[in-house]
Amino acid sequence: MKTLINPSEEQLADLLVRPGIKTDDLEKIGRDIFTEVGKTGDAAVKKYTWYFDRVHLENLRVSPEELDKAESMIREELKEAIRQAAGHIEAFHNGQKMKKCEYLNEAGFRCWMEVRGIERVGLYIPGGSAPLFSSVLMQAIPARIAGCRRIVMCTPPDREGNVNPAILWAARYCGVTEIYKIGGMQAIAAMVFGTQTVPKVYKIFGPGNQYVTAAKQLALQYGVAIDMPAGPSEVMVVADESSRPGFVAADLLSQAEHGKDSQVILVTCCPEILPDVERELERQLAVLPRREVAVAALQYAKFVVMPDIAGCIRVVNEYAPEHLILCVADYKKYIPDIQNAGSVFLGNYSPESAGDYASGTNHTLPTAAYAKAYSGINLDAFIKKIAFQEITAAGLKYLAPVIMTMAENEQLLAHKNAVKVRMEDK
Repeated sequence: MKTLINPSEEQLADLLVRPGIKTDDLEKIGRDIFTEVGKTGDAAVKKYTWYFDRVHLENLRVSPEELDKAESMIREELKEAIRQAAGHIEAFHNGQKMKKCEYLNEAGFRCWMEVRGIERVGLYIPGGSAPLFSSVLMQAIPARIAGCRRIVMCTPPDREGNVNPAILWAARYCGVTEIYKIGGMQAIAAMVFGTQTVPKVYKIFGPGNQYVTAAKQLALQYGVAIDMPAGPSEVMVVADESSRPGFVAADLLSQAEHGKDSQVILVTCCPEILPDVERELERQLAVLPRREVAVAALQYAKFVVMPDIAGCIRVVNEYAPEHLILCVADYKKYIPDIQNAGSVFLGNYSPESAGDYASGTNHTLPTAAYAKAYSGINLDAFIKKIAFQEITAAGLKYLAPVIMTMAENEQLLAHKNAVKVRMEDK
């Protein structure tokens, strides 16, 4: 591991740079795919599905028969685990519903806000070497709670043209309205433009590889919103003498196995734990099925030693990790100091995998330091808040001097006149 002890500001800035991804080629590929999908629809989607996934598809949409078959292929144990996780996720997101927001002025006017679910949302679910059926729960459940009328899901097929049955079962259970066997850039393009089969959506959600991430960024240029910018997964663990080296190593590896470009960082004020953590990493790696992926990710891993917890928190806020695990004594004391993080896990018994699956918080989170400005997915991501106002004649008379004075000084005389003609009306 690359280790830096009490780094200077300049050293720390260099240390915390994310692994670079060249995006120029990705953007060119994405534009070509978007252009073709925009022109020929399903034909282009099928072409690129063959090119990237090596499967010929007759029908892009998952049929009811395929959903029924998936139902029979899932063990009851997994179904029950999904049900329980879904219950926690639903309860947590139900608690995010907006309370009544109204301003009533006795002079004769009132303003209030009402919530509407985004009518059409597109969910992208990765389905490669690790099919993320948990991401179905994290996106579909808040979409359903928000009242989104059309919940469209795209996920890549395997070489036989099938979708992982756990993804299909979770989608049906969580209320996804339609599912398409499409992955990669062509899936994002299909949801941006709409095709003969796939509907156009208004906002796209979900994680994905660098191709999907580039395509989502491109979607913004075509008037389709996205949940957030994203990149490779990352975790930062802050540990002191109270932490358990085996737990720390397990948390680092749980993120490293996501992908070869994942980044894991350990920040500590207790350098004595580093050899124990390294030994635990080697021991646990030896029995990890996705060892090759984790080893590749660990090339980017870093250990940072700071003089105290305050210094560790400074590193956290500068890096703005997707996942932050705070394994320190008296961790509650440091909660107010954490300004930049996607999701925070407190204490030795709060592993990141709990948030990935079952505790209730959402696991679709900002990466690449976007946690400095973005939240992870929550109920607000699937809704719009529309402002309403109702003004009586007496209320407008009360507001008129303010409106007309401000409008006149901004030289927007039609604004002033819209009030004036009402004041002069008999």
